[in-house]
Amino acid sequence: MSRCKKHRRRFDQINVIPFIDIMLVLLVMVLTTATFIKQGIIPVDLPQAKASKQEDIKKEVSIYVNANSEIFFEKEKVDLKTLQEKLSAIDKEQIVVLRSDKDSKFQDFVSVMDILKKLGHEQLYIVTKE
Repeated sequence: MSRCKKHRRRFDQINVIPFIDIMLVLLVMVLTTATFIKQGIIPVDLPQAKASKQEDIKKEVSIYVNANSEIFFEKEKVDLKTLQEKLSAIDKEQIVVLRSDKDSKFQDFVSVMDILKKLGHEQLYIVTKE
């Protein structure tokens, strides 16, 4: 009997490596699927409802800063004061797209961002080139 006790192994620990492998595979699957859904790659046929409320699709507002430090609001040349007036007239939920020339002064970019922050615009997109 004493010999058998020497050869017995106690299982005090659980091997978690297979559990970690499964969790990593599940994580990769979730992240991949979430990326496809966000980019709109997975086609989804949405159900219809008769009592649904049609929301107004808001057009984005574009602000341009060119290399000569000129600021344009929807293709209209403006100064910072006029830009602030025009931005204060639009809804805070309106999407604002900022396109700044790579050779423009950084101060112009910061000034436009400061106006947007002061007015509480949070739907801001900065367009860059890949």
